[in-house]
Amino acid sequence: MDIIIITGASKGIGQQLLSQFKETGATVYGMARTNPDQLHTMYEVDLADCERATAILGGIVSQHMDEASSFTLINNAGMVDPISLVGSLDAQKVEQAIKLNLTAPIHLMNTFIDTLKDFKGTKKIMNISSGAGRSAYEGWGIYCTTKAGLDQFSRVVAEEQKMADYPTGIVSIAPGIIDTGMQETIRSSSEHQFPHLKRFEAYKREGQLSSAFETAEKLMRFVNEVDFLTIDPIADIRKFD
Repeated sequence: MDIIIITGASKGIGQQLLSQFKETGATVYGMARTNPDQLHTMYEVDLADCERATAILGGIVSQHMDEASSFTLINNAGMVDPISLVGSLDAQKVEQAIKLNLTAPIHLMNTFIDTLKDFKGTKKIMNISSGAGRSAYEGWGIYCTTKAGLDQFSRVVAEEQKMADYPTGIVSIAPGIIDTGMQETIRSSSEHQFPHLKRFEAYKREGQLSSAFETAEKLMRFVNEVDFLTIDPIADIRKFD
């Protein structure tokens, strides 16, 4: 039995991953602030509440420990706000973004690895990162920083797991530019706060955005086909055939 846990599973890529993994016969759980489809395997939780989020994750893992052949954690939840130049950042939004994009995944990974340290089956962590974590974009100071942090934390985990008796594989993967609510948020910003606005408007206008469906399909294939213990922990789905 393959157990998949996905954060941010109520919309966008997360929702598509939830649906597509279910079609493969995997047992899939979602964690999100909302549960629009009233799925019994979706846990409504604000991931900023790390204590509750990690308790839910630990409960799911413990429930299936004796019957599972593999566990996969996909840290997908994230936000691009605040879109603002440094000097005009909103302190509350900064704190919220850091908690969701970086602090929550760190706590979830810590719980996942600890709870499964003696599990001998396959264990994988996929962090949904961004090209913004590998390049600097004016107006995206917090988004770039949190995604860069996610990449670096993934590198550290990969090194540490080389010493584990039963290691967990990890990858931090950029999914490309996708037609989701995050892109709508970007296009609703101002050119003053995000100087690259016109370029992102053109991506939409010229049909250069990937769909959430096709991106999730590629990510699912990556999870199913790639040995996370033998790859570079920093990846880009656009380079995966």
